[in-house]
Amino acid sequence: MTAPTLRVLGALMSSPLEELSGADVARIAKLGSGTLYPILFRLDEANWVKSRWEAGDPRLLGRPRRRYYRVTPLGAKSALAAMNELKAAFARLAWS
Repeated sequence: MTAPTLRVLGALMSSPLEELSGADVARIAKLGSGTLYPILFRLDEANWVKSRWEAGDPRLLGRPRRRYYRVTPLGAKSALAAMNELKAAFARLAWS
């Protein structure tokens, strides 16, 4: 798992009950769109993230529709397992 992917998951898990727009995730994770959206797409395909388009007509909204993302239970469980595995790996290195 890459550091940018962990940052995206961390951003989504910072508010697990809320949906975040792609722009919100980018701001929290401090990633550009060229890095962010391929990660979100892969996480959505793996069912770690659920996404949906904002309801409403862009002409009435006065802007493009937003896509919202939320971490799934599978994603939260998998992300925590990956983070715990990384912590354990770093702990072993620190005391080697």
